[in-house]
Amino acid sequence: MSIERAVQLFAVIHLSIIGMSHVFASRAWAEFFLWLRSREHAGVFVVGFMSLGFGSIIAAFHPVWSGVPLILTLYGWAQVLKALVYFVFPQLGLKKLHIVSIERHRMLVYVGFLLCALAGLLAWHVIAGGAAVALSA
Repeated sequence: MSIERAVQLFAVIHLSIIGMSHVFASRAWAEFFLWLRSREHAGVFVVGFMSLGFGSIIAAFHPVWSGVPLILTLYGWAQVLKALVYFVFPQLGLKKLHIVSIERHRMLVYVGFLLCALAGLLAWHVIAGGAAVALSA
């Protein structure tokens, strides 16, 4: 398995779990983000570390700039950029954390569906690509 395919599989697993968690436990995510917000800049840094961890793996090991995998590459770089902004300008990150509230926890369900859709698209690509490789061998 190539490095790019391994990263795609990593992303499918990661995005599926985080996405389903947002769908089925949106209130818990809202509580988590509120807790992070209460920690102010330190909470913003936690979000930055989460974004940097996922994004830097994608950016470093998935330099694919065409087809369906391009979406993952762009998403990874977007996470790296988000981390940069949160680390360099934590006040902006804190402002973003103020969007979340317990009353609006259902907005996180939509985020979850988007993450699951991205995971599904990548899974389809990995499976379809794997089948093509198996057929050509």
